[in-house]
Amino acid sequence: MLGYITLLLLCQLAGEVAVRLVGLPVPGPVLGMMLLFGGLVWKGAVPEGLDGAAQGLLRHLSLLFVPAGVGVSLHLPLVAQEWLPISAALVGSTLATIMVTAWIMQRLAK
Repeated sequence: MLGYITLLLLCQLAGEVAVRLVGLPVPGPVLGMMLLFGGLVWKGAVPEGLDGAAQGLLRHLSLLFVPAGVGVSLHLPLVAQEWLPISAALVGSTLATIMVTAWIMQRLAK
């Protein structure tokens, strides 16, 4: 399991390095996940150990939101001051995500 967690971290590191070297406008972890996905497609299956490591991380995913929550509570006066743009960004990005997901599902369902 430790080897598969290392693989996940190495994919994230590769994504971070690639983004910084090339200057891509995507987060490094997203590119790392795409690299991992490409490797899994090439291999043709998800190894059982990798599945176990991923499930272990997903089981404790809520812990990863603690730093974000602390950051929001630390800057609560700024959030209160800028509530309108923050709300507009949240609603707009949610609607855009729903629309793109629906469009992709329609394309894939054909």
